[in-house]
Amino acid sequence: MKIEDIKTRVDELISLAGTVLETSYRIEGFGTYVSSELFGRFRSGSLSFLRSTFGIDHPIYTEFDKKVNTQDKSETETGRGILIAAKIEIDGGWLFTVKSLVSAEIFSDFLEMAEHLLQESYKDPAAVMTGSVLEEHLRQLCNREGIPVEVEKAGRLSPKKADLLNADLANAAVYNKLDQKTVTSWLDLRNKAAHGRYTEYTKEQVALMYQGVANFISRTT
Repeated sequence: MKIEDIKTRVDELISLAGTVLETSYRIEGFGTYVSSELFGRFRSGSLSFLRSTFGIDHPIYTEFDKKVNTQDKSETETGRGILIAAKIEIDGGWLFTVKSLVSAEIFSDFLEMAEHLLQESYKDPAAVMTGSVLEEHLRQLCNREGIPVEVEKAGRLSPKKADLLNADLANAAVYNKLDQKTVTSWLDLRNKAAHGRYTEYTKEQVALMYQGVANFISRTT
C-alpha cells in the first residue's frame, strides 16, 4: 500500500469515528452508547488497518485492541484519539523511517557476513548471501511503492520471482533500466552459486557484486 493510500485510509477511519459518535444515545442509569453496527465497522476496520500498517506488537495496535471493545461512547472517543496519534506518526514519516532503519540494520549485518566470507575465500556462500539480501531489498522496495509482490497461479498466490520484481520496479521508474540490467546480472550470479555452478564465476566477480549491491541498497533505501 502506498503512503498516500495509508494517509487516506486513516483519515477515513477518523471520519468514521465521528459518524459513529453522532449516533450516541443515553440510557438513564447506565451510560451513553453508540450504534452497535457502526461501532463494529469502526473497530474491525481500524484493527485491520493498524495491524497491517504498524504490526500486532506496536503500542498503537495493542492500545486500540485493549481499550476499544464495546459500544460505549467513551471507547469510540478513545479509538478516535488513538487513530489521530497514528495519523501524526504517519504524517511525520516516523513509521517508515523506523521500518527503513530496521531493514538497513538487518541488511548491514548480512552484508558484513558476506564480506567476511569473501575475505576467507568462500566466494560461493558469499554470492548466495549477497543475492538473498538483494532479493529481499527488491521485495521491500515493491512494498514501499505499492507494487504487488505476489502473483496468482492456478488460483493461488505465490511470491514473485526476483527477476519479475526487478522488472516491475524498473517499469515503475523506481530506478532506471541500467540499474535493472545490473540487478539482473547480480541475480544471475546468485542463481549460479545457488545451483552449484561454481566454475562459471570468480571470487573477483562476487566481490564486485558485493560492492555493487551494498551501493545499490544505499541509493535506493
